[in-house]
Amino acid sequence: MSQMKLKVGLKDWTRGTNILELDVPPQLETTVPTGIGFFDDALSSKEGITPSSSILLTGTPGAGKTTLCLQLADAITKSGNVCLYNTGEESLLQVRKVAKRLRLQHGFIAGQDTHVPTLLEHAGSLMKANPGRQLFMVIDSLAVLDDGFYANGHTNSMSTVRAIEMLTDFCKETYAIGITIGQVNKAGEFAGKQQIKHAVDVHAHLALDLQKSSETYGERIFEVQKNRFGANGKRYVLGMGKDGLYEKGHFETV
Repeated sequence: MSQMKLKVGLKDWTRGTNILELDVPPQLETTVPTGIGFFDDALSSKEGITPSSSILLTGTPGAGKTTLCLQLADAITKSGNVCLYNTGEESLLQVRKVAKRLRLQHGFIAGQDTHVPTLLEHAGSLMKANPGRQLFMVIDSLAVLDDGFYANGHTNSMSTVRAIEMLTDFCKETYAIGITIGQVNKAGEFAGKQQIKHAVDVHAHLALDLQKSSETYGERIFEVQKNRFGANGKRYVLGMGKDGLYEKGHFETV
């Protein structure tokens, strides 16, 4: 009987391996900044994001999820890394209009795949074409993805679970960084199966504070609700200007 394997990044290890025998890949000993200060700070105290991270980004309507993602994509390119911005929600022409309104200067690689295997094929080709540069994937959004489970393109209630698992597996195997927009319900809370939140490393949330008794009523609040690599316990108050979102301040949640 062949030995059972445990998948650890790009390497396979047999069951029964002592944890001290596992070497942590150098990619996981570093962090990569996006260039958006409050985002990097929220995830790891301004040091950036750990390669292989799979991030779920949710937000209430009008809070600025797409604006934030476009800012991230532009900043990632500015930093010298590679960003694939894959949109299934908006046409590429609509994305270009918003990028123009935000006066983005550096751009990003545009994609419009809803079929996950095809999306990952595109991402893989970008990695091969850009050795030594960190690949980020920004995906808008999880709700429109077809995981390819059915040959005719049919999807069901488990399609989003399978899709996020495929995206996360790709990140773990290649050390890419994925940022995927998820859906919320009318109350502004995550809408989807809990397996989705379990599959990702980070869950970040952007919301308009609609509590009239709150000190930040009417403001945009950004926070990390889950982080396997360790969150810093801050909430960020954001403003929206001509160039997009910016930090107005932050406060401790602990």
